[in-house]
Amino acid sequence: MDRGRNGRKTASARAADRADNGSRQLPRARQRAFCIAAMPDGEDLSELGELLRTAGVAVMGEMVQHRDRPHPDTYLGRGKILDVKLAAQAADANLIACDDELTPRQERNLEAELGLPVVDRTAVILDIFASHAASAEGKLQVELAQLEYNLARMRGLWSHLERLGGGIGTRGPGESQIETDRRLARDRIAALRRRLDHVKANRAVQRAERERVALPTIALAGYTNAGKSTLLNALTGSDVAVRDRLFHTLDPSTRTLRLNGRPYLVTDTVGFIRKLPHELVEAFAATLEETRRADLLLHVMDASAREEDSLAMRRSVESVLGEIGADDSPRLLVLNKIDRLTAETRHELQLNHPQAILVSAQTGEGLEALGEAIEREFRRTLRQVELLVPYADGGSLAELHELAGQVSRQDTPEGVRVRALLPARLVQRYQRFEVACS
Repeated sequence: MDRGRNGRKTASARAADRADNGSRQLPRARQRAFCIAAMPDGEDLSELGELLRTAGVAVMGEMVQHRDRPHPDTYLGRGKILDVKLAAQAADANLIACDDELTPRQERNLEAELGLPVVDRTAVILDIFASHAASAEGKLQVELAQLEYNLARMRGLWSHLERLGGGIGTRGPGESQIETDRRLARDRIAALRRRLDHVKANRAVQRAERERVALPTIALAGYTNAGKSTLLNALTGSDVAVRDRLFHTLDPSTRTLRLNGRPYLVTDTVGFIRKLPHELVEAFAATLEETRRADLLLHVMDASAREEDSLAMRRSVESVLGEIGADDSPRLLVLNKIDRLTAETRHELQLNHPQAILVSAQTGEGLEALGEAIEREFRRTLRQVELLVPYADGGSLAELHELAGQVSRQDTPEGVRVRALLPARLVQRYQRFEVACS
């Protein structure tokens, strides 16, 4: 560090500090991004800025061109590109971040025009996933998504070799190298898909065991950073890792919830986001399948978000649920983080969303009402049965207590007479014990 004779920083050192202001505490403090977008009027770049900050990149400024669709060659119009170049230089940015997924041609043309590296929204999200992946499965899924994304962008990496060869009937060094790299990438993609298929098969075995005991399943779905993991901990008393950052949870976590003695399985998986890259939906298919197969979805939303942001988030979640085939699943809307709201705002929120459950996973407020709502939803699928279980069949009796929660039992000379509410799909399992209801 440059210091003068009195031990204080020199002017040049202080200037260097100001240039890196706002990014020193982040893992990649030297990256300073200028954000761009081509979008309809009314949208903003706040989400891209949050993604960049999560990735450890300082946001230096932004510029939006309002247009119906991006330019096919350069994403932005020619005039706007010049404005971006001047603004990025003035902001001391060394990176351009785009709010959409760019085609390889758009990315190359933008870099040539702006003279700076260009990353798109998908690259930023993939970078976040790569840094947050902890389990072996998560790392496989992220690597697959990155390879799928980069495969179409390999041409630009070897363009400097293309002039060394070519022509009819020949194959130059540039073409040879890129074909080799593409073949290696495709081989690796195939290997990753096989390993993920093995993971999917293991999940199927675990799921078959859960279906055998027929415990009701609940999936927490929602926008990233809506507080799903905190809610899972609050409901089940678990200690799943929680952090206030986007996409902190990538791997599914399943815990047991008990309501009036009846067990439920609650699963928390990766959060959703606007314009979630298709590569991620494909790579995380095995994980997202837990959401699709759940008996009940809890759509968790951040109640403290602005109304227009909430609507956009809700549409994004509904879009992803439709993409994975879970759009018809029964669901409850859960508005989390109400501890951040005033009493007046809470009242207004309840009027706007009369069917929603207002909770604070942080303070525990509203969790009892949420538990009652969950029970009501599952009660619709329950059927009242009366069974006579012989004393010799103690295993079935214990299983009934586990599945039905609270049961009414009476000891008789013939066996234990039990009245219980069972899921309709389980009634046939105990049909041999069934007696006429009196």
